[in-house]
Amino acid sequence: MAEPFLSIVIPAYNEALRIGSTLEKVRQYLKSRNYPGELIVVDDGSTDPTPDILQEVQRHHPAVRVLRNEPNRGKGFSVRRGVLEARGEFVLFTDADLSAPIEEANKLLAALESSRADAAVGSRALQRRLIGVRQPWWREFAGRAFNHLVRLFTGLKIRDTQCGLKLFRRPSTRRAFELQRVTGFGFDPEVLFLIERFGGKVIEVPVRWNDNPATKVRFLRDAVRMFLDLLALRWRAATGQYRP
Repeated sequence: MAEPFLSIVIPAYNEALRIGSTLEKVRQYLKSRNYPGELIVVDDGSTDPTPDILQEVQRHHPAVRVLRNEPNRGKGFSVRRGVLEARGEFVLFTDADLSAPIEEANKLLAALESSRADAAVGSRALQRRLIGVRQPWWREFAGRAFNHLVRLFTGLKIRDTQCGLKLFRRPSTRRAFELQRVTGFGFDPEVLFLIERFGGKVIEVPVRWNDNPATKVRFLRDAVRMFLDLLALRWRAATGQYRP
């Protein structure tokens, strides 16, 4: 069996209402490509029927790989596990709600191949006209404030680190995931910071996006945790805990 060109990693936690349709869309996307691909789903200790649905998908489509965390470990942990299990030359991470349609991955692939960058970040900030359904104003404001803090704490120039569609060149970014310590929703800045710290190039690509109100992010609790994760990132960097 040929090694995959593209691995797609999807973290899933209590996604019974949409994981079936999401996996079908992603499977059809991979099927339409002219290169080999693989699909990895990381079930993050779901307590709803998600595990049963994934088991049924795997029964009909053995090529779909399902990993399970026990108990729930967090989105960052799940993405890290999936990326480190991936075999593709490129690894795409996408949210289970497909707020950024899976077809937008074509833009990230084209951008990486033309720029020779190491990571391409889907962005809602570069061309806001591509946003179909917007977030509530207070979430949008909080997102912009968080990304301002990210640029302040990390030196990253990325204007939207939290969009759930990112593509990585596996050989040159694997070490960043090995050193990743943030297990929750605030993992993205740490990974991107580490890629650049080790000499990698990160680019930002505008993508289509629609807000899904069934988000797993709890606004106040997770906002505080993400801020504390930024503080911890700076501490680890200052004390030499990130080594190439």
